[in-house]
Amino acid sequence: MDKLLVLGLTFGFILTPVLGNVPSARAQQAQAVEVGNKICPVSKEQVGKGGMLPYKITYNGKVYNLCCGMCVKDFNKDPEKYAKIAEEEVASQAN
Repeated sequence: MDKLLVLGLTFGFILTPVLGNVPSARAQQAQAVEVGNKICPVSKEQVGKGGMLPYKITYNGKVYNLCCGMCVKDFNKDPEKYAKIAEEEVASQAN
């Protein structure tokens, strides 16, 4: 029992500095800038339609809204493409 305690404490001290510096997904999203797109760049559907909450995905320090979790796979296949679509949509709404 004492050996297990010592072993556990040893690994705890070794891994704490390593794992302590890894930001969580929630922390990364909190630091990211909300783009504010109202149209899903993947499906072209309105985000939040029917009272559903938008699915948020963080890419390059920005949070993009998707209509649902099913669009994540496509977004992740070509995030540059879909990020550009979302940002163009927001820019067109500002004009």
